Amino acid sequence: MTSKHPTVAGAGEAQGSMTRQQMLDFFKHREEAYDDLDAAALAADYSEHAVIESPTAGTHTGPEAAERTFRVIFGAFLDLTTKVESLIIDGNSAVTVVSIEGTHIGEFLGLPPTGKRFVMPAVFFYELENGKIVRERRIFDFTGLLVQIGVLKAKLA
Repeated sequence: MTSKHPTVAGAGEAQGSMTRQQMLDFFKHREEAYDDLDAAALAADYSEHAVIESPTAGTHTGPEAAERTFRVIFGAFLDLTTKVESLIIDGNSAVTVVSIEGTHIGEFLGLPPTGKRFVMPAVFFYELENGKIVRERRIFDFTGLLVQIGVLKAKLA
């Protein structure tokens, strides 16, 4: 993920929380892993009991499930780019607002490649403990993604 906007950090500090710099370093590492489409590096950031909620994968738990999901997405969109528009940090909680782009060049959820591009805004909410993600909630327009890559048809209102 490439960040073009300044980071905003909240003043809240929970007991035992990561420092602001540790949080910034953690999310910088994630940006680099997204840039490299490195599913293993991204999955290593999750605790064994992390709960991940996603419109594409439902709710799953732990780094192994996270890695499988990343591999499916990266395999379907080999040119995927993720740009951080803003990062908000408050204690051990963080929110990233991102823009995701890619081309549907591999199978995605059983759907054959369409060769069509998509652009999609997304918001990820994170809770961290001991330097690992324990909860992540991904919010984006999954139906809009399917329309853009041509697997769903929609009429403009």
